[in-house]
Amino acid sequence: MIFRQLYEETSSTYTYVLGCEETGQAVLVDPVLPAWQRDLEVLATLHLTLRYTLETHIHADHVTSAARLKREVGSRIAGPALDRLLCTDHPIEEGVPFRVGEVLLTPLHTPGHTDNHFAYVSGERERVLTGDALLIDGCGRTDFQNGDATALYRSVTERLFTLPDDVLVYPAHDYQGRRVSSIAQERERNPRLGGGKTLEEFIRIMEALDLPYPKLIDRAVPANRACGVLPERARRHASAGASPQG
Repeated sequence: MIFRQLYEETSSTYTYVLGCEETGQAVLVDPVLPAWQRDLEVLATLHLTLRYTLETHIHADHVTSAARLKREVGSRIAGPALDRLLCTDHPIEEGVPFRVGEVLLTPLHTPGHTDNHFAYVSGERERVLTGDALLIDGCGRTDFQNGDATALYRSVTERLFTLPDDVLVYPAHDYQGRRVSSIAQERERNPRLGGGKTLEEFIRIMEALDLPYPKLIDRAVPANRACGVLPERARRHASAGASPQG
């Protein structure tokens, strides 16, 4: 399998290329709108054809390029069935393998950051794409989009942390330039969830974060519910010079 990790600087988002060497088909996980041309150039360099885009969840910090890529190259859009998005071509369900050529992903429902968040275990469990559920030395916030600290704790400790020690952890974001971790490392030293932290300790940590309101959430979430198409009302609002955030 061909695997590449790509970085979008504005939102600190990692997009993942998973390609089948035999068929030349590929899937992009969590693509970001400003980087759609870069992604197609990378695929061309690797002699891959984009078959699917795949989302871990409805993002609040960037707009997906799924709809743009579908318009440009005819790729199909996959995402959690629980979100019930009309723009989704292939609904992802718990325990139902997702295959593109010889690329095989096993979906794991990992709610908590959002209620319908999914992680994807690759192939023979050599890596897991954790989205925002589990980050390197951290985790996604739980104070919007039906987030739930208890649900996230259980998703990580009962689902992700039960994967084998040497499974590589590839998150959707990192803000310090780190690219990869492992299940063993996060289980042992993650400051929010590792080291045997209890649910009560985790809830206290999350309640004390006092994070600012996400800058792009009012624009990104409606757009991402349309697979990256900005709703007309928000488009007019933006073109009139007003901030979509407020």
